[in-house]
Amino acid sequence: MDPFSMVVAIVLITAVAGVIRARYKAQAGYIEDENGKSVRLQDPDAERLREEMKYLKERVAVLERIATDKSNRLESEIEALRDER
Repeated sequence: MDPFSMVVAIVLITAVAGVIRARYKAQAGYIEDENGKSVRLQDPDAERLREEMKYLKERVAVLERIATDKSNRLESEIEALRDER
């Protein structure tokens, strides 16, 4: 193999590898910014999922508090909620 064809083969392999890498990054939701850094694209459902996660964490905290509190405190909170109605 002469030096010219070796250079062409190296350039071709590098170009194909760059295209494949860019394709996989795009499928995974990444793009390159103007500085060449990979940036994750925002998922349209991400904000909804964050809100749902926050809501579920709050509910778990309430359930943990109910499970670990003394029974008389729980009864007084239930009665207070009934009185609000």
